[in-house]
Amino acid sequence: MISKIIAWSLRNQFLVLLATAALIGAGIWAVSTTPLDAIPDLSDVQVIVQTDFAEQAPQIVEDQITYPIASEMLKVPGARVVRGYSFFGLSLVYVIFEDGTDIYWARSRVLEYLNGVRRQLPTGVEPSIGPDATGVGWVFEYTLESDSLDLAQLRSIQDW
Repeated sequence: MISKIIAWSLRNQFLVLLATAALIGAGIWAVSTTPLDAIPDLSDVQVIVQTDFAEQAPQIVEDQITYPIASEMLKVPGARVVRGYSFFGLSLVYVIFEDGTDIYWARSRVLEYLNGVRRQLPTGVEPSIGPDATGVGWVFEYTLESDSLDLAQLRSIQDW
C-alpha cells in the first residue's frame, strides 16, 4: 500500500506540491485567524444574585429569600442551571446560562426577572446582582519564603 502511494506521488509531483502548498496556506490562515488569549475563559456565563437578610438563620433565608429567587430565575430564557445557597444572613443564587450567551444580555434578563420577585420578599430585603464574574478562579498560587529576609522585606517584594 505504501509503495503505491510513493509511486503515485513520484508520478504526480506537481499535484503533491500543490496539495502541500494548499495545506501550508490553510495552516497560515488558521493560525492568523484563531483568537489568542493568555488565559482563555472556558467557563460558563453566570450571574450571581446576592441578598442580605441580616441576622436570620439559614433555614429562614432559604424559605423566604433563596427559594423564591431561585424559582423565578428558572424562568429566565437561556438559563441552564440555577443553584441557590443559604447562609446565616446571606442568600446566593447562581444563574448559569447556555454557552454563547452574551453576559450583558444575561444580566439584563436576570434583573428583569428579579424585579418580578421583589414583592414576594420580606420588607427591607433588596437583592442585587454581583459584578461581572466568570467561573475562572485562581490562575496560580505562590509563596515567598526566605531565611535571610524578614516579613516586611518579603511584603515589599510581593508589592513590587
